[in-house]
Amino acid sequence: MNSIKRFFTDRESLAPALVTVFAGLFSLLAGIVLIFIVSKNPVQSVRNFLLAPFLRSYNFYYLLIVMVPITFTGLALCIVYQLRYMSLIVDASFYTGAVVATALGTLISLPSGVHPAVAMIAAGIVGGLIGLLPAILKIRWRANELVSSLMLNYVFYFLGSFVILYYLRDRSQTILSSLPFKKTFLLPRLVANTQLHVGFLIAAGFVVLVSIFLYRTRWGYEIRLTGANPRFAMYAGIPVTSVILYAHFISGFLGGVGGAVEMSGLYRAFIWQMNPSYAWDGVIVAMLARRNPKFVPLSALFFAYLRVGADFMSRRGDVAFEFITLLQGLIILILASDRIVNYFRERQLRKQLLKNSQGESK
Repeated sequence: MNSIKRFFTDRESLAPALVTVFAGLFSLLAGIVLIFIVSKNPVQSVRNFLLAPFLRSYNFYYLLIVMVPITFTGLALCIVYQLRYMSLIVDASFYTGAVVATALGTLISLPSGVHPAVAMIAAGIVGGLIGLLPAILKIRWRANELVSSLMLNYVFYFLGSFVILYYLRDRSQTILSSLPFKKTFLLPRLVANTQLHVGFLIAAGFVVLVSIFLYRTRWGYEIRLTGANPRFAMYAGIPVTSVILYAHFISGFLGGVGGAVEMSGLYRAFIWQMNPSYAWDGVIVAMLARRNPKFVPLSALFFAYLRVGADFMSRRGDVAFEFITLLQGLIILILASDRIVNYFRERQLRKQLLKNSQGESK
């Protein structure tokens, strides 16, 4: 009770939460205003947008399904953001993890339960190795991790597409599709006659594991301290380079596992015609969660709510689904402006402290 009371009375604890809530509410209101501007039947469109997940049980289960991949990418980016790095290589880790899982799901035979687990581990390892690349480029050649990760995402997307097209493609299909997955590779359904799969529980389990890792282990403490002040961490005897590398590996590992879970839980074959780019969704989720994995489920639920509402509205009305990208931009803008304000506030505070110390010395 005391910790809850302190949270609501401490401005430093309450302010970030209020900004996050404001970002979500403002994006919703801005979306409603936009719908009234562009839609010929705005009342019906707004109803579809706001109430879609609750109009049918199928829509609600669809919302939970949408949460799964962005939970994995959100967790992955929480770890990277704790380091104050801006790498988006988790997109390549996720996509390549799906390709690796597809190869194992179509070419080898293993018992049920073991088969998807092996695919997830293999996809996670490959995703982790991919996640290391921007960190290595930054450490060795001081390459900007954001630029290098964005470029590498294209490299691994085309590499994965090449593997599917020339080695795993089902030639009997008229569309680009891999060979069908073996039944032992597929994850069981949580609810009959729906697509809600066990991957939802796996994602929830990883939320707990990542939270424990970041806030209850020495390795997580090293990541947070390195991100807060790498020079101090180095003076304290923490191997900063090693911390950066294993943090990026774990982030990529989560992305690779997420890709494998998406394949084994939701699909019967690899049918992606283009990169789904779940990393960009993960950016919003991680920012709304304030880099804290404990809050990733809530931010993933909110973002999935927006996506399901926009999808349902675009199918039933005249507002395109792409309007969700505008809401994403607004959320990023509000959260980024909060960081800018904090930056100038900290600068002003440092100047004031320096001025006061100089005055005392005189």
